[in-house]
Amino acid sequence: MVKKIKVFVVDDSALMRKIISDMINAEAEMEVIGTARNGEELLSKIERLLPDVITLDIEMPHMDGITTLKRLKAVNKNVQAIMLSNSSKASTELTMQCLGLGAFDFIAKPSGAISLDVNKVKDELVQKIKLAYMQSESRTTTTFEKKNIINKVVSSNAIERPLKVAVPTVEAVVIGASTGGPKALYKVITVLPDNIGVPVLVVQHMPTGFTKAFAQRLNLNSKLKVVEASDGDLIQKNVVYIAPGGYHMEVGRDKKIHLNIEPTIWGVRPAVDKLFISATAVYGSRLLSVILTGMGRDGAIGTATIKDNGGITMAEHESTCTIYGMPKAAFETGKVDEVVPLENIAQEINRVVMRR
Repeated sequence: MVKKIKVFVVDDSALMRKIISDMINAEAEMEVIGTARNGEELLSKIERLLPDVITLDIEMPHMDGITTLKRLKAVNKNVQAIMLSNSSKASTELTMQCLGLGAFDFIAKPSGAISLDVNKVKDELVQKIKLAYMQSESRTTTTFEKKNIINKVVSSNAIERPLKVAVPTVEAVVIGASTGGPKALYKVITVLPDNIGVPVLVVQHMPTGFTKAFAQRLNLNSKLKVVEASDGDLIQKNVVYIAPGGYHMEVGRDKKIHLNIEPTIWGVRPAVDKLFISATAVYGSRLLSVILTGMGRDGAIGTATIKDNGGITMAEHESTCTIYGMPKAAFETGKVDEVVPLENIAQEINRVVMRR
């Protein structure tokens, strides 16, 4: 008999608890083993039920999602929590804080706190529960081996495919990420120096309403200025531009940000490929690209385009990826110059840009 993923659902709405539970129980490989109206109720049950993954509402009475997550992480740092959030200003800010506290990921509720339009979130929820479970399993069974792999990569100068080409003058950096990206981007952006001397343009797959809070959190903790991009923004040095959720972000020949709602690519908008390809048309060989953790293959075509035009390409090493999908797809094009563990990516960006 196949072991099912045990999921605990926490939401103050009885209707949402039923909707979420029904979505999960419809999957043969997972089951809901318990529900709770708030964090207090969850904490009173968790030791007895021992769930693999918890879906945790952000806004609840008595004990909200962020307080609950802090309590959970104090007891077990490896607990896998997926936050459920609406797109209100308060909820998006709390969601970003939860990611910083170690939540695996989040799901945007489609139409507020209660919605019957479940098809918009079912596939995403099921997928992220599976990924969170896989992350938990790999962490508990291979942490020691994984650390050894990372140490070996770092000790070998963090480069799996050595950069043999002459380094051109870099005028812009473009970065793409998806699942696991918010935490990865935080580790990269907050370490970059304030005098890097180039703009940094970022596509993180994230729903409408959440990228503003994400940019604000990065800005508060970074040496560089970080903003959610607006249509018509003049691209400036030492500024990080985050593509807003729901919009493709492209670089115009006028060196301005151009946003659009053209059809999704790879099922997403914003898409990494849109940014990378448009930036290549403007910066040519003077472009550095980075592909971080994420599912799918968005960014692979863009990476190849940048390399074919003389730019420099980089991808996160498998050992540090939450999901080795997008970096793998980019690497398999044969157009990635450097494969770097997350801990060294900011340093490597700085080295290449500063020509050190």
